[in-house]
Amino acid sequence: MSSADSSTHEGFSAEERAAMKDHAKELKTAARRSARGADKAAEAERDVLAKIAEMQDSDRVMAERVHAVVTANGPSLAPKLWYGMPAYALDGKVVCFFQSAEKFKARYATLGFSDQAKLDEGTMWAAGFALTEVTAEVEERIAALVKRAVG
Repeated sequence: MSSADSSTHEGFSAEERAAMKDHAKELKTAARRSARGADKAAEAERDVLAKIAEMQDSDRVMAERVHAVVTANGPSLAPKLWYGMPAYALDGKVVCFFQSAEKFKARYATLGFSDQAKLDEGTMWAAGFALTEVTAEVEERIAALVKRAVG
């Protein structure tokens, strides 16, 4: 048997490893909060808003708009951090999330939907959307998707 050549396996990127560390930290924070009996929802939303405030200009502006649209159109969704990014959950399960371009060194930010979102449309449907700007038209599309996702 030959040994595997580790130089050809790249594994996780630094950004992916950082996101996993963020997620582990989020889980520990949530466990401490439930043990303290604090108002978890309010603290989780403060965490989301603080994370958005840390983002670079274009990502921050888009994340602020996405947050406003999602919370206005999906009142049953609870804001929380998920892999270090703003996410919105129903009964603890993430339905949609914002992923900044800067964090993953991507060309565009992403609005994504998990399998919990009720966006089913035949045998194939979109579960992620590239965002370069959040205009009034984009806000309307996000609002419609969020309403459908939780409907």
